[in-house]
Amino acid sequence: MEQSEIESSKFDVKKIAVVGPESTGKSTMSAYLANHYNTVWVPEYARDYCARLTEPPTWQDEINMFFGQIELEKELAPKADKILICDTTFITVKIWSDQMFGRSPQEVLDELPRHPYDLYLLLNIDLPWQEDPLRDFPHMREHFMAVWHKELVDLNANYVLISGTGPERYDRAVAAIDAFMGLPDPGLG
Repeated sequence: MEQSEIESSKFDVKKIAVVGPESTGKSTMSAYLANHYNTVWVPEYARDYCARLTEPPTWQDEINMFFGQIELEKELAPKADKILICDTTFITVKIWSDQMFGRSPQEVLDELPRHPYDLYLLLNIDLPWQEDPLRDFPHMREHFMAVWHKELVDLNANYVLISGTGPERYDRAVAAIDAFMGLPDPGLG
């Protein structure tokens, strides 16, 4: 394959965002999907960033996480094979900023419509809560689920709600991506 063909094929990469409230299995799902589709996934930048903090995140930390997530995506996108799986997106910065500070950084608001994803998989809150020192709101899962729906609707995003547990959850995510990509249903063979 010539270099120009390789470069033009990279423009055909579809960005799939795995999003949702805390403790819905986003990272596990992202790793599974990347393995299933033999591609790379973009981890959640904020997770490692927050793990290094000794105090609650500040306004500046939220802005840093926003820029970090964008840079991490840019760094990993060229390594993707047809699909780039993104473990959350910087919409999370908007959601957390709105919750913690009552507003979002203007940089985030300005950039949201400029960084669309081709498909969002919104993971439902039907998994049991898993304790984690980086999770804050076990009692607000329904609230944040409603917030995620609203944010995706406001963006006019193409999204699918993924529910279920165990293999059923993974199968539904794969089926949603396959349908979006126009791939044949393996059960019809």
